[in-house]
Amino acid sequence: MIGILSFVGFTAMVAIISYFATRSTDETSSDGYFLGGRSLTAGVIAGSLLLTNLSTEQIVGLNGSAYKDGLSVMAWETLAAIAIVVTAVFLLPRYLKGGLTTVPQFLAKRFDVTTKTITSALFLTGYVVVLLPVILYSGSVAISGMFNVPELLDVSDNTALVLCIWGIGIIGSIYAVFGGLKAVAVSDSINAIGLIIGGILIPVFGLMAIGDGSILGGLDTLMAANPERFDSTGEPGQEVPFSTIFTGMMLVQLFYWGTNQQIIQRALAAKNLAEGQKGLLLASFLKILGPLILVLPGMIAYHYFEGGLATSDLAYPELVRAVLPKPLIGFFAAVLFGAILSSFNSVLNSSVTLFGIDIYKQHINKEAPEKTVVKYGKIFGVCLALAAMFIAPMIANAGSLFNYLQEINGIYSIPILTIIVIGYTTKRVPAIAAKIGIISGSVLYIISQFILEPRFVGSALAEAKASGMTNPAELALVEADAYPHYLHVMAILFIANIALMLLIGKLRPRATPYVQEYTKQVEITPFKYVKQVGAIIVVIVVGIYIYFAK
Repeated sequence: MIGILSFVGFTAMVAIISYFATRSTDETSSDGYFLGGRSLTAGVIAGSLLLTNLSTEQIVGLNGSAYKDGLSVMAWETLAAIAIVVTAVFLLPRYLKGGLTTVPQFLAKRFDVTTKTITSALFLTGYVVVLLPVILYSGSVAISGMFNVPELLDVSDNTALVLCIWGIGIIGSIYAVFGGLKAVAVSDSINAIGLIIGGILIPVFGLMAIGDGSILGGLDTLMAANPERFDSTGEPGQEVPFSTIFTGMMLVQLFYWGTNQQIIQRALAAKNLAEGQKGLLLASFLKILGPLILVLPGMIAYHYFEGGLATSDLAYPELVRAVLPKPLIGFFAAVLFGAILSSFNSVLNSSVTLFGIDIYKQHINKEAPEKTVVKYGKIFGVCLALAAMFIAPMIANAGSLFNYLQEINGIYSIPILTIIVIGYTTKRVPAIAAKIGIISGSVLYIISQFILEPRFVGSALAEAKASGMTNPAELALVEADAYPHYLHVMAILFIANIALMLLIGKLRPRATPYVQEYTKQVEITPFKYVKQVGAIIVVIVVGIYIYFAK
């Protein structure tokens, strides 16, 4: 009961503060609604970025991956730091110079409106079919597990899951659709503090549980029991083989942190370039510490439960319930609930922005006043949230949650990254090349991962089993060797699409070269030490990899 009361109390406090913080925002303005009036400071941007990323698809999913494979999955966190540095140094100055409110707006200026519409539609499809349902599902698994909702309400596991999904979805929709980005950003910043504190408490109490009350003793026990799991270089058959960090891994990171509307929208709301860059660099540094919250608990859970959990995605909620003092479970569940809402809110708010500015205003009602754009954007957001709530229960049997999310996202992530890279690095590649590139990238990836891979892997596994092979580890290696890892496939298609677009640009170049104009909407004087701080962060990341490499 104490846990439930602390959960309700902390959640209510964040909601009240966020409500009053948004009263200064002119919500009748599309800029005020979507971007908080371009007024976010470095600290708010960093906290908002951190919490947006630290939702349950990360906390539950990545710790589940660490439960299976150990330290090698830290690549999803540590390499993100490098991608954020690249975004701060290269992409953000160009975004703010063009006065962008959405990433697809750049594509309209660089290529044409049709390219922008296709990209916005891809973003929206990915959000409603993949990202929003995964956030709702993983969040519901966490909350249901921590509070033991099936027993509390005397319902089945599936019923408890559905109830949690709809509860999170409804509350998140109210935050995002009716509060705008400023409400999301303020609540994010408050929750980020609690999440860091609560997130660090889990490995602390976990190490104490396996170290007879000693944190260092627990760490020694953990490393001594399974030293091979403290290897930063993943093996074939694991979720992140070492070779993939040089191919598709960095591409996925660049897409997520540099071009994904859900994430970059925070930096686009910066009061000026210097604040945006400082916010990104602060978030980058914090990502280096991410494995303490997103990887170490999963490794502790593997030792604590002796690898005996039914599924790896139960590792985090079960560890929390096992090692955290009961009065603190409510507080941490409230913080985690805030993290769930953060990601759900940011995706939903980005969807409203994309629809309102890039689709409704552009194609449905070009003369619509800002109030009307906001109104229909909110209606669309409600419909999107409802669709995600219906889809979420269907992904319960998706396997490794985090791996599933990253693989499916490849349908739209790499094609979009491709045309943005070409858009900024070339001047004469035409709009037709962008259309062909984005469509071919999506179609070829779907063919690869949903037609060719199942066929090759199925054939290889059938042959191995026919020969008498039954060892799961050996079968995992057979599966890994049967078809390239999806991160390698992403890199191959990225290079192929780049080459295709450059070839089209050579054969049918633009009549005039593209030149980006400075709209003067935002002050773009860069942070004085952006390159030096970025270089330090990159060196730290490389050093961590070298230190833990076996």
